[in-house]
Amino acid sequence: MNGFDNAILTFLTQHAFHSEFVNHAIRDLTQFYTVKGLVLMAMLCWMWFGSGKRNGKWQLEMVIAIVASGLLALIAGRLLAHYMPYRIRPIHSPDLHLHFPESTYTEPTLRFWNSFPSDHAMLWGAIATGIFLVYRVAGVFALLYTVLFVLLPRVYLGLHYPTDVLAGLALGIIFVCLVTRDAVRVRIAAPVLRAFERWPAPSYTFAFILCFELITQFDDVRVVLGAIRKAILGDAV
Repeated sequence: MNGFDNAILTFLTQHAFHSEFVNHAIRDLTQFYTVKGLVLMAMLCWMWFGSGKRNGKWQLEMVIAIVASGLLALIAGRLLAHYMPYRIRPIHSPDLHLHFPESTYTEPTLRFWNSFPSDHAMLWGAIATGIFLVYRVAGVFALLYTVLFVLLPRVYLGLHYPTDVLAGLALGIIFVCLVTRDAVRVRIAAPVLRAFERWPAPSYTFAFILCFELITQFDDVRVVLGAIRKAILGDAV
């Protein structure tokens, strides 16, 4: 572990809250989808339906590009975590000799997931930055909310190193800045806007499902695919 990660994690563990209630509440922040993603996705919905006549098309294009960048960031995060050298999560590393609050954190799948980079930071960092590109004040709130309520609790509980989160944020920001560029944004948004105009019912239905899956980070899909994979491999054996 590098000196930066060590200094931050040591500070957090030494100055951790002594209240079991507070630590349990922080743990809940990392598990409740309504806290992790619902607020930011609700802001995007507000931006979509609140677009005015003056910059309405541009704002709709931006919302589509922001969602696309978040989706790409999440996929990239999962791929990087899968193919990059494995980095054990702080809470599971006995070599750190650090006692994290709620050390009995029960998410067994996390033990086998790469800690670097943080897919939460990539996804919600991209979404929050995209909101900032459209509305500065709302974007500042979105970024602060992401850091304080989504990312910091994961570092505090030892689910990520600080560099996991910082790298994820940087990658998420890069994704949204690239996808929202005029040439890319228009190319992505044009067919989507045409679909909403020609087939509003199925388009909004699909958009609702996509927003829901982004909020849950496709966890249910991952569980189903994992079960199918396990069943196929089991049958093969």
